[in-house]
Order: sequence, then C-alpha cells, then structure tokens
Amino acid sequence: MLSRLGYALSDPTRAGVLLALREAPAYPSDLAAALDVSRQVMSNQLTCLRGCGLVEATPEGRRTLYRLADGHLAPALEQLMSVVVAADPDCCQDEGCTC
Repeated sequence: MLSRLGYALSDPTRAGVLLALREAPAYPSDLAAALDVSRQVMSNQLTCLRGCGLVEATPEGRRTLYRLADGHLAPALEQLMSVVVAADPDCCQDEGCTC
C-alpha cells in the first residue's frame, strides 16, 4: 500500500486529487476544474487512483462521486503535508537521481 501511495503522490495531478478529496468527496468535473486539467486527464488519473485502491467511486445517476477509500488516508495526508524535509537543491534534478 505504501508504494501505491508513493506512486500516486509522484504525479502532481494525482496528488492534487488526493489532497482535494481529503476535504470532501467530489465529482470528476469539479476536480478537473479545480486542478485545471481536462476531463480526460482527470478520468485517467481517477482510474489510476482507483486501481491503486486509494479512491472509490459511487455512481449517482449519470455522475460518479469520488472519495478517499480509507478513513485513515486523510489524516495521513495531513501529516505528510506537515513534514519538513531539508534537501539538497541540486539533488533529484534529473531522471538518474540516486537520492
């Protein structure tokens, strides 16, 4: 599960979705507008997050409401947001990072 969360957080859009959903469930169109991405991009990212088991979808007529799949995830994201990491600014600037 931890590697799935790390993978999800490695993409700014997926991270934004998780952070938005810690506040409240949301519809894909609202998430797309809030994160300034297309609906197709949002659909792809939500599919990924569902596959990782991090979000769940509830059909509501023609729309689908998304929420975090586990109640422990919102507080965990809050804790991660408060972590302060001292990092070398020259580290991790390329794909070959070994940090």
